[in-house]
Amino acid sequence: YHYRKEDVSVPKEEAKEPFKIEGTYNFLFLGGVVGAVLMSGMVDMGEINILGIHRAIQDWLRDGILVLLGIASLIATPIKLREDNEFTWFPIIEVASLFIGIFVTMIPCLLILKAGAHGDLAFLINMVEKPYHYFWITGALSSFLDNAPTYLTFFNTALGSFYSGLTEAQAVPLLMTENAIYLKAISTGAVFFGACSYIGNAPNFMVRSIAEESGTPMPSFFGYILKYSMIFLIPTFAIVSLIFF
Repeated sequence: YHYRKEDVSVPKEEAKEPFKIEGTYNFLFLGGVVGAVLMSGMVDMGEINILGIHRAIQDWLRDGILVLLGIASLIATPIKLREDNEFTWFPIIEVASLFIGIFVTMIPCLLILKAGAHGDLAFLINMVEKPYHYFWITGALSSFLDNAPTYLTFFNTALGSFYSGLTEAQAVPLLMTENAIYLKAISTGAVFFGACSYIGNAPNFMVRSIAEESGTPMPSFFGYILKYSMIFLIPTFAIVSLIFF
């Protein structure tokens, strides 16, 4: 429908250039990024307590490596390559500013979710019984909050519902084998619903900013939800819910 509404344009005749990739050395930095992330998940170097916040040493090391790799790539790559790609900092700065605000203001919400059945959202947690309940409630919260704590909240809710009294190490394998449908519902809801709003996932907002900077008109925050999420995504999720959960 939208494709048919677009104007047909004839590409201009330009001098043809052979396909080539410039700045291939950045693949080394990309490999370093992958290695740093894998390292942080495979080793245990203990933890450091800074201002009451406990954080694993390997996580600090990973973040430091990522920053250094980014600086190294920025220095090694000629400015002309970034200019040719029309690279600007605006989308990154906009997303960073927005999500700093989101992460600061969402802390109370995450703490309420972490409290589970003992928090202010106990009525919501206690309502979750069927697989499709987990799918929709996990998804609805993941549309506007970080999906990791939302996933963990309802993952722990499922563990407590089926295997109360068992340790997590005992309960997780049982949940994965005996009640895998609940784990599928939680995982699917946490992942799929991230597309329902610009803030469901950080890349959503960055892509929007890049598109706008390139001259492509984009809908507003609520315009996106009303025109696309409600019309296309929610009916799709309803079908997924009916078929799988």
